[in-house]
Amino acid sequence: MGFACMKHPAGESDDGALRVDFDRRLRLQFHGSRITSDAGLLAYRELDAALGLTNLAGAALAECRSGKNTRHLLTGLFRQSVFGRLAGYEDVNDAERLAHDPAMCAVVDRSGLDRRAASSSQMGRFETAWLAGEANLAALADLPGAWIDKVHARKPQTVLVLDMDSSVSETHGAQEGSAYNGHFGCTCYHPLFLFNQFGDLERCALRPGNDHSADGWRDVLDPVIARYRHKMKRRYFRGDAAFANPEVYELLEAEGYKYTIRLPANSVLQESIGWLLTRPVGRPPHEVRRCHASFTYQAGSWSKPRRVVAKVEWHPGELYPRVGFIVTNMTRAAERVVAFYNQRGTAEQWIKEGKNAVTWTRLSCHRFAANAVRLQLHALAYNLANFLRTLALPEAVRQWSLTTLRNRLVKIGARIVRHGRSVTFQMAEVAVPRALFEQILAAIAKLRPSPLARC
Repeated sequence: MGFACMKHPAGESDDGALRVDFDRRLRLQFHGSRITSDAGLLAYRELDAALGLTNLAGAALAECRSGKNTRHLLTGLFRQSVFGRLAGYEDVNDAERLAHDPAMCAVVDRSGLDRRAASSSQMGRFETAWLAGEANLAALADLPGAWIDKVHARKPQTVLVLDMDSSVSETHGAQEGSAYNGHFGCTCYHPLFLFNQFGDLERCALRPGNDHSADGWRDVLDPVIARYRHKMKRRYFRGDAAFANPEVYELLEAEGYKYTIRLPANSVLQESIGWLLTRPVGRPPHEVRRCHASFTYQAGSWSKPRRVVAKVEWHPGELYPRVGFIVTNMTRAAERVVAFYNQRGTAEQWIKEGKNAVTWTRLSCHRFAANAVRLQLHALAYNLANFLRTLALPEAVRQWSLTTLRNRLVKIGARIVRHGRSVTFQMAEVAVPRALFEQILAAIAKLRPSPLARC
């Protein structure tokens, strides 16, 4: 028995109230489009309008539809895809009931409250057919960077730190490009992500499950380097051992980037720090002992020698030390190089947030191109959520994760009351009080471009 569709989507049920036995005074009524559980989406829509994000997307994407039925403009369909994911509705099947939700109708279009949003079939065609075309998929891949440029236009930056990492998206079925990955021990896709220091996703790409962690790195990194070529005074790159590739070093050096990339250990590297690998004499301490070293090294595939920083840790109760090597062109002290590299662990945290808050590993279409579209839409929803966290949240709640934001801010219940020309969302004041919501809106208002002065 299915429950995907509301029996009375307009909220005009005459079936009477339901009752619960533990307290017969309580009556349960379902009012469909007069009640929403996602009123917090209006704050994200306000941020979207202040920065002009979805309007930019509407201009970038090609109108691929044929025929006379253009009731739902492309920008509105795009908003429904992104904001639906923000609210935790990652499947187009959810669109059937979201089409009547007043919060969704309000964010889709100014006239949305007077008509329903797009249905499941319309959203399915939009995501799996219209957006899956080569031109639109390329435009979707460029949109995260274009959105970040909009943010930087309001909040200029002089320093850029890029973190590149891959992740796993498990698959279940005969999906195109799905393959077994021995490292992750499952059948999956193997997407590649590039973040900046604020947690914004600069670019991502979906790859077959059996691709190496660094495969296709140029397709992701080159466009981002081109965007920032004349914008930032200081630029940095961090990556794990998968990106220990002389082509990566040479590109970053030519573009003026400082980099720290983990280097796989080998006998030559270990011989260079042999004096640090001898177990210290005396009773083992109860705390971790750390030693650092810096030396010049040239692998056989490198065109020139490069600096390598080594970190050696002796842990209580362990017979052998933990050793790590980092190749870098930075000139700071070895301890500071290691500390800077260790900060790349935040990229793994951002990937985890994307999995939990916007479920960007939910790639359940059969066609590879359709799943690539889904990943890009998830990435845009993630960026919009992160923009609100970094640009509009008051200091007291800035540590909220994206999952907490969805559960507390997005999931605000509200009753809709119409008054002639206006529509009132009477919002529940529990996890997010009025004062906090007001502060968020005030911060967003400061991001709007200043009105042009009249001559």
